[in-house]
Amino acid sequence: MESSFQTISTVFKRPSALSAVLLAWCLLVWGGALHAEQGRPDTVQLNTDVPMTYVVKRGDTLWDISDMYLKEPWRWPELWDNNTQIDNPHLIYPGDVLALRWENGRPRLGLASRGDVKLSPNLRSESLNSTIPPIPRDQIDAFLRNNRVVEPVVFDQAAYIIAGDAGRLISSLGDRIYGRGPIDATDRTFGVLRKGEFIVDPITQEVLGLKAEDIGTTSLLASSDTEFSDADVKEFEITRVTEEVRIGDRLLPTEEGILAAYFQPHPPASEIKDGYMIAVDGGVTQIGAMDIVTLNKGSRETLTVGDVLAIYQTGEVVLDPILNESVVLPDVRAGMLMVFAVYEKASFALVLKASRPLAVGDKVKNP
Repeated sequence: MESSFQTISTVFKRPSALSAVLLAWCLLVWGGALHAEQGRPDTVQLNTDVPMTYVVKRGDTLWDISDMYLKEPWRWPELWDNNTQIDNPHLIYPGDVLALRWENGRPRLGLASRGDVKLSPNLRSESLNSTIPPIPRDQIDAFLRNNRVVEPVVFDQAAYIIAGDAGRLISSLGDRIYGRGPIDATDRTFGVLRKGEFIVDPITQEVLGLKAEDIGTTSLLASSDTEFSDADVKEFEITRVTEEVRIGDRLLPTEEGILAAYFQPHPPASEIKDGYMIAVDGGVTQIGAMDIVTLNKGSRETLTVGDVLAIYQTGEVVLDPILNESVVLPDVRAGMLMVFAVYEKASFALVLKASRPLAVGDKVKNP
């Protein structure tokens, strides 16, 4: 054994081709390991000049806080991962103090202290609405109540309102109406929907769906299963309205659980090709942060709730002054969005970040 060590020592003491090869090999292996460690795709990267502590403010979201700290804010679960101080990052409150630290070379954001707490012998409760949400749910919930994507053939074949009580052409809250068409006995609550705009793919011109406008909600009235199954026309009571209910409006079972309680942001499972923002809520011309847009991709393209996509604007066409020819510049990254509702061929997304004014027709790609 000693002889072997002496031989290796002699090789490195006496410059030779073999020693040079061994030394180069060692440097290559060490350098490669260091490069792999520094460029690991599973390591979150912090922005420059991030604060070591941060006091949570009312109106903050987990996305805002993560965007402050991370170059890839959709990876915020990794910033909180394995943190025993915060077992649920969704339950932080205004006034909480967060502190940045490192564990085994990885950044961790932890709870340093809670906000001011007043001690009292009485039981004190606090609404869950005061917790910091992942993203502004109030905007999303309101939008989903008023918008729904259905297949045109499903809409056309749905049950419809044939008459109002006492011959009324327009009905309102508390009124009774009469519907005709396919009504499943297991469904008791139906949404009142009105035909909106068709969603069309700007590249293929395929009809991706029909945006149905929410008019209200009705409750099915039936005194017995026999009466229900035998009746061609069924009676409903209007329990919620956004505007007057008209004859011809469609009746479809209400959707439940379309929106996840908490989002787990992540990149799409596969590459998204030819993705575009094809419509925006409110009919505005320019799109900014917190606006809701419609995408021409859905579950058919493996999109899921929580997918994060980058927004790109088509590169400008410029004139090459040397060759005197037109050249298309590369697409410019201009923002980021998160998918929150997915249908078969289309989806709804919330714009989380915009570095310049966006518009319908801008591209969406993998981040």
